[in-house]
Amino acid sequence: MLKHRGFPGRQPGTDFQFTIRRANPKGVTPITSRERYRDRRPPDRRADTAFMKALWEQFGTEPFERGNLDAGRLSWLFGREVLPYDEPFDPASYEAMLVIDEKAARIAFPEAFEDDGDWA
Repeated sequence: MLKHRGFPGRQPGTDFQFTIRRANPKGVTPITSRERYRDRRPPDRRADTAFMKALWEQFGTEPFERGNLDAGRLSWLFGREVLPYDEPFDPASYEAMLVIDEKAARIAFPEAFEDDGDWA
């Protein structure tokens, strides 16, 4: 399992996890697409935004390996802002390749891109 050096382990000041420490010996937790409802709690929405910002700062538009990124946190973005890169895609693989859909991410999480003024 690839460990993304420099990627935050969690949202600062919270217990919202962004990465895992070690591979799960019982099997890889698959990435699924979770529905984000309008009435989600503000701390959950802030965690999604912080995670999207961390993904963007680390990878930008380049494809990236899932590695030690938390499946639960990825699942809140998967299928919308984070898409599978390879076909066939194995959602239960630490080697699965993903890519950020920049347009969808900027629409859903404009706060994550506020410091990034080079997009029109």
